[in-house]
Amino acid sequence: QVQLVESGGGLVQAGGSLRLSCVVSGRTFSIRGIGWFRQAPGKEREFVAAISWSGGATYYADSVKGRFTISRDNAKNTVYLYMNSLKSEDTAVYYCAVRKNDYGSSWYGSLMYAYWGQGTQVTVTS
Repeated sequence: QVQLVESGGGLVQAGGSLRLSCVVSGRTFSIRGIGWFRQAPGKEREFVAAISWSGGATYYADSVKGRFTISRDNAKNTVYLYMNSLKSEDTAVYYCAVRKNDYGSSWYGSLMYAYWGQGTQVTVTS
């Protein structure tokens, strides 16, 4: 079992920045990677970014490339999502999740992930 706890969400003006944190506990040795997803009201959950646990390879949705950065601190079992130049369309609940330890190559679909956190709200005002 793996547990994830997100934090760092809040209210920010457009153009501002936030840093989200995802603290991972439990069977961390079996983790392939961590992904961030978001879900806005009335919309489906969508991929934001992901990072592999060992090699540090990163993956981003086109909508956040150049504005968001994902990183990890393995010593703290924490994955961060640095969000800059925030837009009103970034408003959503942000979730982190564990990439399933399989041999698939995709990092973008929510079905590739398990052990979701409870989410943290990000609201960007214009």
